[in-house]
Amino acid sequence: MNATSIALSGMNAARIALDSSAHNIANLNTPGFRRQLVEQRSADGGGVETSVTRATSAGDAPEADAVGLLASKNAFLANLAVFRTQDRMLGSLIDTHG
Repeated sequence: MNATSIALSGMNAARIALDSSAHNIANLNTPGFRRQLVEQRSADGGGVETSVTRATSAGDAPEADAVGLLASKNAFLANLAVFRTQDRMLGSLIDTHG
């Protein structure tokens, strides 16, 4: 897997985590609501695999969800920086040999 694919995988994982945290915050006052939990693991060959499950019991964790929003945003931006750098490097290589 190349750097572009790995970065896209990371951006997608961050988006899923961001969506999940936002969903949990939006449903803080919903009776019996069970939070979404995001699990991420390394994918074979690079990148990340992401899955979303439900908490086993009802309850909220607004602090964890607020931190999740910030962590997801930062993870997305870090992967975006890798993606952009890879794009610039390939462009420079093509300019040099083109």
